[in-house]
Amino acid sequence: MLTDKLKQQIQDAYSKFLENKNLLSRYGQKLMIAEIAKTLGNIELDDENVRIGSQQQGDSLQHQNGAHICVVEAGTGTGKTIAYLLPAIAIAKAMGKKLVVSTATVALQEQIVSKDLPELLRHSNLSFSFALAKGRGRYLCLSKLDNLLAEYESGMNPTRALYEDEMPSVTAQGIKLYQAMVDALASNKWNGERDAWPQALEQNEWQIITTDHRQCTGRRCSNVSSCSFFKARDSLHSVDCIVTNHDLVLADLALGGGAILPAPADTIYVFDEGHHLPQKALSHFAHHSRVLSTSKWLEQCNKGLGAILGQISGAGNVDRYAEQLPAAFIDCKQQLDLIYPQLDVFAQQIALEDRQSNYRFKAGVVPQALLLPAVELQRSFARLTDLLEKVSNEMNEAMEDAHCPVPKIDLENNYPVIGTWQSRAEANRELWASYAVPEIAGAVPKARWLTPVDSSGAMDIEVCSSPILAAKTLEYSLWDKCCGAVVTSATLTALGNYQRFQMRAGTPMNSNYQVVPSPFNFAQATLEVPAFAVDASNADLHTLSLVEHFPALLNKSEGSLVLFSSRKQMLDVYEQLPDDLCDLILLQGDSSKQEMLNQHKQKIDKGEGSILFGLASFAEGVDLPGNYCRHVIIAKLPFAVPDDPIESALSEWIEARGGNSFMDITVPDASLKLVQACGRLLRTETDSGKISLLDRRILTKRYGKAILNSLPAFTQIVHK
Repeated sequence: MLTDKLKQQIQDAYSKFLENKNLLSRYGQKLMIAEIAKTLGNIELDDENVRIGSQQQGDSLQHQNGAHICVVEAGTGTGKTIAYLLPAIAIAKAMGKKLVVSTATVALQEQIVSKDLPELLRHSNLSFSFALAKGRGRYLCLSKLDNLLAEYESGMNPTRALYEDEMPSVTAQGIKLYQAMVDALASNKWNGERDAWPQALEQNEWQIITTDHRQCTGRRCSNVSSCSFFKARDSLHSVDCIVTNHDLVLADLALGGGAILPAPADTIYVFDEGHHLPQKALSHFAHHSRVLSTSKWLEQCNKGLGAILGQISGAGNVDRYAEQLPAAFIDCKQQLDLIYPQLDVFAQQIALEDRQSNYRFKAGVVPQALLLPAVELQRSFARLTDLLEKVSNEMNEAMEDAHCPVPKIDLENNYPVIGTWQSRAEANRELWASYAVPEIAGAVPKARWLTPVDSSGAMDIEVCSSPILAAKTLEYSLWDKCCGAVVTSATLTALGNYQRFQMRAGTPMNSNYQVVPSPFNFAQATLEVPAFAVDASNADLHTLSLVEHFPALLNKSEGSLVLFSSRKQMLDVYEQLPDDLCDLILLQGDSSKQEMLNQHKQKIDKGEGSILFGLASFAEGVDLPGNYCRHVIIAKLPFAVPDDPIESALSEWIEARGGNSFMDITVPDASLKLVQACGRLLRTETDSGKISLLDRRILTKRYGKAILNSLPAFTQIVHK
């Protein structure tokens, strides 16, 4: 309960923070603090400190009214980080709960840990501790690094050559990098965390020296006392506030909650950048596998098994289970080889369907011809997974057996290989399990589809499966179980309401939904639909119009951002523009996103003009205040790509239930994306500039007015 004492503590902390930082209070920020405090402060706990109405109390009380969840849309400049940290920390501590703050990006994680939390601790009268939690994959594995350098010095490990897709080969330049890491660790200049390394690391450089839970020997590892991951993980138990990311929260929830992070019942969550949560959840519970490459991998495993057994034979009951592996590998391979021609029949139909890059099974229904093979594949991979798990467990236990005849170093060196095999077998088991179950009438279907991919000159087929909505998964594993939650972002509503977010995220209808006002004066910016704008549904005509009018529309002496919905159109426009204009353009794809932004800022700082040509990733999370961006040009309304299989399956399901998928899904999605794109212009309260929308459909189509009205209150200049 939000007692007078707790309310006063929050008010005093806020006043103290503003005073020490020499800041003025913002109406939107005060309102956000009040709404979060009201929601979290009214959570009632039973005698065992469990939220009354939570899933922990039994099925009859699972679906309470959602009063423990606060969903707040707060635009740029609101100061939302302090607005949720301040009341959530105070209330979580008072309730004896952990606060888990989750973000979608590493950049925001780092900002909260290195700037926002230290400032709040220093300038308010709150007392709390905090730590950063990242997944295993963000930390160096010392054992892998040691083995890698040892192998390089002694010659190639014979097992490594067999699994190049899992353990890429290492160059002499790579060895220099890894040796530099060893030196930095030895001199305490680096903590083993990927994001703390001074230079950007390519994924192929990093993946070879990191690990996952299947490959890690845990506390049995000889390097555990120096392990960066376990040092970071151990610090979580004693802190009040844990900062992490959506992926790690979802991974924990998939394990039942409480495996990596505190248990949901003991946690108040804050999801910043919360509009990403539904999509992250979809990705987390999706499955995919390539048929031919998996078949080849199984063959490689079978060939390499003898070399591994030569080093680990005699460890516990390893031999008993390992002798069954060749038959299991062969069985899985044979089943895959049998199903490939049947999948190919469907894949061949893609060429007959215009603009499609995949074959989607209508309504998610797996054809009868594939059901039985899918059942057999699930069974085969389940057996393989079970055997590999048993081998892995035997190796793990043998590492602690002082009388084991196999040297511990040999067990440690081969454990990651078996763990990698187990992960891949498990992923295939889950994929084929999703194909082996017929759809249940009335249930939300899965999206299932095939994507042809070029693999070394041969056509492989990627088999995919994904939920079309994360709502039920999040409702069951998160909203029903947690003690409390706050979801916030600058863009949560679409067309002025929360219906889209509720449908995708599954937040209870009676949660506390709020939109707090932005401190920005949006009238300082103009939104113009120029007279020359054409209907962008005619791609060729639209591209010609952009090429014709860009030279006059773009100011060569200022910072501009041009956003396209298709790479093809972006490249077509760029190739037809005059050379003097092209010289000012930084084109997405020519270098990394961060490098493009750095180059753009450097040019503006020198007093030169610079123009960014970007796609959807530049329409969100790009911060270009002041002169860095005076003009945002949006080429067309950001409707979803028509061949996205998950969105297509969702639209199909909506239509089958009597809905209008275009108005219920496509238009709200486009509205939200357009708000995000327009949000690139005003980044501070003193910013000004212009937004040009070059798609006449915003004026001529029935849905255009609704989209236009959902935008911030820019000064509109519309040429009918």
